[in-house]
Amino acid sequence: MTKAIIKTVTPSSADQAVGAIVLAFSADPIARWFYPDPHQYLLHLPRFVRAFAGKAFEHNSAYYVGGYVGVALWLPPDVHPEEKALVALLQGSIPEQKQQEIFAFIEQMDRSHPSEPHWYLPMIGVDPASQGNGYGSALLQHTLERFDAEGKLAYLEASSPKSVSLYQRHGFELASTIQVGSSPPLFPMLRKPRPLAVDDDYASQKPIGSKPNLAGSEAV
Repeated sequence: MTKAIIKTVTPSSADQAVGAIVLAFSADPIARWFYPDPHQYLLHLPRFVRAFAGKAFEHNSAYYVGGYVGVALWLPPDVHPEEKALVALLQGSIPEQKQQEIFAFIEQMDRSHPSEPHWYLPMIGVDPASQGNGYGSALLQHTLERFDAEGKLAYLEASSPKSVSLYQRHGFELASTIQVGSSPPLFPMLRKPRPLAVDDDYASQKPIGSKPNLAGSEAV
């Protein structure tokens, strides 16, 4: 079986990574709750990705696999989304009658983060045409092995029950559920570092070419 090769996104290739995320999130429940209209989604989501997760490019913590069929954008401890840019985008692109729910939802997301320093995965996705091949799991394993070695916490929000199961196989534990008004549920999940062991080969993970893979576009 072919082993996935994970590479770091360079600043000059950031647009490719953003495009991959936009494609991957096209059926994501949360992303499409924000922008249910296809034109508005394609128009605004690239800016949303940049504001919400774009600092990963600055910190060399954006990763891709298989010619950008899959991308993971990690934010290091104490690095946060571009709040001003995010607020300005949402105020200018979300219908006024929906903004109260949107901002209340984001506020709950912010409050759900652990108080301890942690790596945050705001966005990870695989091209729908390439799902089922283990790319999502490979992207996760690439960074989680490092966090285990460094003794670091990892945190994310799963946007579907199916993706909750995926993350649980990688050691994440369900922390709570976020839901505001008409929003779909969002599931904050926390992963404590695993003790290093010689035979720790992440046996629960599936290699490239096997199933299951990243659920949905998951945004995971």
